[in-house]
Amino acid sequence: MTEQDWLSERFAEHHDRLHAVAYRMLRSPGDAEDAVQEAWLRVSRADTVQVENPAGWLTTIVARVCLNMLEARRARREEPAGALPPEPEAAHASTHPAGQGDPEDEALLADSVGVALVVVLDTLTPAERLAFVLHDVFDVSFGEIGTIIDRTPVAARQLASRARRRVQGAAAETDAARSRKRDLIAAFLAASRNGDFDALLALLDPDAVAGDVRGARAVAAFFAGRAQAARPALVNGVPAAVYAHRGLPKAVFTFTTSNERITSIAVDGDPDRLRDLDIVFLSTGHTARR
Repeated sequence: MTEQDWLSERFAEHHDRLHAVAYRMLRSPGDAEDAVQEAWLRVSRADTVQVENPAGWLTTIVARVCLNMLEARRARREEPAGALPPEPEAAHASTHPAGQGDPEDEALLADSVGVALVVVLDTLTPAERLAFVLHDVFDVSFGEIGTIIDRTPVAARQLASRARRRVQGAAAETDAARSRKRDLIAAFLAASRNGDFDALLALLDPDAVAGDVRGARAVAAFFAGRAQAARPALVNGVPAAVYAHRGLPKAVFTFTTSNERITSIAVDGDPDRLRDLDIVFLSTGHTARR
């Protein structure tokens, strides 16, 4: 077997884990794929003579690519590509040693930080983000993390601890906020399906808007008796509603809320945008990866 063949086999063997690392670092399917492709270019040109742990070596390369992308994104002050949705069944990655077990299991966040991560992750520095994700999600050692970010293991541990405190500190608040919004959307959909005008009116802000429809009474009248096929869902981690036909999302309803009332409703049916969304239907737990 040639060295190139060996590299190709090792990269294919660990591809799912590498993509999971990149996705959770960058929170964008497109950026994650770009990172994995860039990592392969680096791997294909690398000297593998001293590589004893292919899984760790490949993870290090992908992590460095992601770190560079995060630093470039931060320099450009880019908005994040979308909130990373918590997995339907979260569990600690540390139940599997690094490089072993099911890559999807290794990629799951604990319930205690899953929702908070959506809010806090983009406020972390690239180094904090890398240290937290690699250690707490993928069980990478602080020694390996320190090598990636050119810090000591102690410094890497401090970065992860600081990030973890910020994530856990936000957990209770974000859980409560998401739960309230989810309940509000579910109540709106039920009232809409039942044609309950008064219930819809009670859920809407007096100045609520839905596209060109303005005012609570007009919006309530528009939705009364409709939304028969819309289902509550998490769309990129945010409570919303989705109309799907034969299992494929056809339209996403996003809601803005304030003071326990719905202030605006937007509908997006663009196929190109829908294709890149992560959708979890709350009623069944079914996940639609687009």
